[in-house]
Amino acid sequence: MSLVLQLLNGGVGNLAAYLAAHVLLCLLPAFFIAGAMAALIPKASITRWLGRTTPRHVSYPAAAVAGSLLAVCSCTIVPLFAGIYRKGAGIGPAMTFLFFAPAGNVMALAYTGSILGVEFAVARVLLCLLFGIGIGMLMALLFRRDDASHDAQTDALFADKASINRAAIGVLLSLVALLIAGTLRLWPLTETLTIVSLKLPWVEAWQAMLFQWVPFDAAKGEEGVSVQGSLLIALLILIGATAYKGMENIVEGANRWTWVTLGLAATTLLVAALRFAALDGRLEIAVTGRVIAVGLALLAIGHYARRLDPADWQAWLWESWRFVKQIFLLLVIGVFAVGVIRQLIQPEWIEALAGRNDLLANATAVVFGVFMYFPTLVEVPVARMFLDLGMHPGPLLAYL
Repeated sequence: MSLVLQLLNGGVGNLAAYLAAHVLLCLLPAFFIAGAMAALIPKASITRWLGRTTPRHVSYPAAAVAGSLLAVCSCTIVPLFAGIYRKGAGIGPAMTFLFFAPAGNVMALAYTGSILGVEFAVARVLLCLLFGIGIGMLMALLFRRDDASHDAQTDALFADKASINRAAIGVLLSLVALLIAGTLRLWPLTETLTIVSLKLPWVEAWQAMLFQWVPFDAAKGEEGVSVQGSLLIALLILIGATAYKGMENIVEGANRWTWVTLGLAATTLLVAALRFAALDGRLEIAVTGRVIAVGLALLAIGHYARRLDPADWQAWLWESWRFVKQIFLLLVIGVFAVGVIRQLIQPEWIEALAGRNDLLANATAVVFGVFMYFPTLVEVPVARMFLDLGMHPGPLLAYL
């Protein structure tokens, strides 16, 4: 019974940390981008570069280039992949985009080079490119009939969309700016502009209780839940509760719950861009450049969204909500399962088994990587730790 409770606690804790740290500034904008791609971009704009009939020497490199420009983690890329595939991209290029983007994007490579060395960054981009294109071509071969059928269906779905107007372009670019503003860890986004201090005697006890419920251990990939994280989870639950009433019938028109949902989403993104610290009976809230960037991106989205035809912005919100219903539950189940399995896998095993470059060592590193979900800014320092502890570079690349 104690083992079962430990495993359940690990699953719940991992899910709580995931919701607090990765859903908001990464995944939430990605769902809106995916919905906008499906609703607002003409099929020809996608199929010109990523279509089933586009020459391979054009479509697969284009998919990799598109992925390299998005500084996102693996969970964030899933709705973006769904968006371009639904819009008419071939299964092969879409899969290349899906596999290459999380590990081969500019931020991941720059961070890998700075922490592990240039040789690891070069090896990572070459191997990601090789496997991403190889997997995409294999999927295109195995599912060529389904791909042809999907291509015909998208022709029927999006035949009436001939061009993309300026308002739609503005919405898409503003959403991408929001995603970039929320994910990049660069100056001036990380610069502290001002600090607001609130006297809250209970805040340290609350933080200690959160770390007791959801342990923090960087060596095991345990991120814990901060005071800010607990607030964000509460806001996320409110978004989910109001979205069902506000988005489910959005094609029939917006209602008051629609605006409540969108207002909560914008507020939550702004709160996520702040930095919280519990110190000496006070809660210090740091306003950073990221808050300004996120706020400007949200204003730009609102500005251009008001210029869309009602049918277009309703279709955009409906497609975004449809992706949430299709994907989010699967992500939640997967993250919970990873948290359960993480309790059974010890990093010390990796250090003992992966000190040499053989089949067992590489297989062990791969298994560890499969079940230990890390965002890029966590996986690279953990890789550095393994390297310092004696892990061979071969298994280390397999883990990455």
